[in-house]
Amino acid sequence: MILTLNIHYTRASDIIEPDYLITDPAVPMTAYRDGFGNWCTRIVAPAGRIRIHTSALVRDTGLVDVVEPNAWQIPVQNLPEETLIFLLGSRYCETDLLSQIAWNLFEHSPQGWGRVQAICDFVHNHITFGYEHARPTKTAFEVFNERRGVCRDYAHLAITFCRAMNIPTRYCTGYLGDIGTPPPYGTMDFAGWFEAYLGGHWYIFDARNNIPRIGRVLIARGRDSADVAISNTFGANTLANFQVFVDEVAG
Repeated sequence: MILTLNIHYTRASDIIEPDYLITDPAVPMTAYRDGFGNWCTRIVAPAGRIRIHTSALVRDTGLVDVVEPNAWQIPVQNLPEETLIFLLGSRYCETDLLSQIAWNLFEHSPQGWGRVQAICDFVHNHITFGYEHARPTKTAFEVFNERRGVCRDYAHLAITFCRAMNIPTRYCTGYLGDIGTPPPYGTMDFAGWFEAYLGGHWYIFDARNNIPRIGRVLIARGRDSADVAISNTFGANTLANFQVFVDEVAG
């Protein structure tokens, strides 16, 4: 198994209690950085049931996501080379199938921040959220046509539209609690959002919630969710149970 469950290195200085992975039964682990800088762990799971868990305490600023309406779109020819991979189609983001649709929808939107926000607004209103609509093979093109999905589907469709409009965009997964939002609170899960490259910086956008939020804790970044799966298992397996808890602790 390859596990991508550890908090991203960019939050290392905020970690008060480290998120060590624990398995039951205990098995040897090795760790490495993947091509996107994410921290991955390798194990060989024994036959039968295995439980994998971790916990952490993270210091957060308590501030909402940065909003920079004046962030501009950089022409493709001036983009840094390391951003170009995030303009291309990927496993779940079929830019070739959605490019013309994107231009039809967003050609006249303001460039830069305003265009990415227009894409988020469209995706937020286009998709009906529901865990019953999730499936591991669903792509951005299918989400666009079916108009149903979960947070990763919102992110995939918005990412694909942004890339089609020549804005580098990368998928993010992590923890996002309900801090600062009114009840009722839903079941906790890992969250999916994205970052767009504007004005020389990567900025957080979230088409699912479509408002700045407090307390995101990044785990991994990649081209789409295929690059940041919490687990990849090589062999027959069944996920018996899955729980995520995010709680605010007064400091």
